[in-house]
Amino acid sequence: MAVSRSDQMVERLRSMQAAAPDIEASAVVSVDGLIMASALQKDVEEDRVSAMSAAMLSLGERISGELGRGSLEQVYIKGHKGAIVLTAIGEEAVLTAMSRRDGKLGMIFLEMRRAVEDLVKLVG
Repeated sequence: MAVSRSDQMVERLRSMQAAAPDIEASAVVSVDGLIMASALQKDVEEDRVSAMSAAMLSLGERISGELGRGSLEQVYIKGHKGAIVLTAIGEEAVLTAMSRRDGKLGMIFLEMRRAVEDLVKLVG
C-alpha cells in the first residue's frame, strides 16, 4: 500500500522531533495558511498554527525584502516559555517548529534544515 505525501511529511516531522527532542511540536503549512501535515500537541489548534505561520512567513519575507536583507531564510520568535522557528520550504510552504524554553537552537536549526531538504520534495 502506498504511503500518502501527507503521511510521509508527518513521519518526517516526527523523525525531526526525535533527532532534536527540544522541538515539542511542528507542522508543514502552505503559504495560503492551510495545514499540510502536523505533529502538534493535542492542546494546539492546527488552524491557529497554520494561519499564524503563513502570516509570519509573509511578513518576514516582506520585511527582509524591504530592508534589503535578501530572500527570507528563517523567522525566529522567542517567548518566555520557548521559541517558534519558521523556515521556508521552497516557495509553497513553511516548516514551523515550537521548542522548549531552554532548547538547543543550534540542534533545532540543523534538524529543521535537514527536514526542509526532504520536505521540499514532498511539498512540490
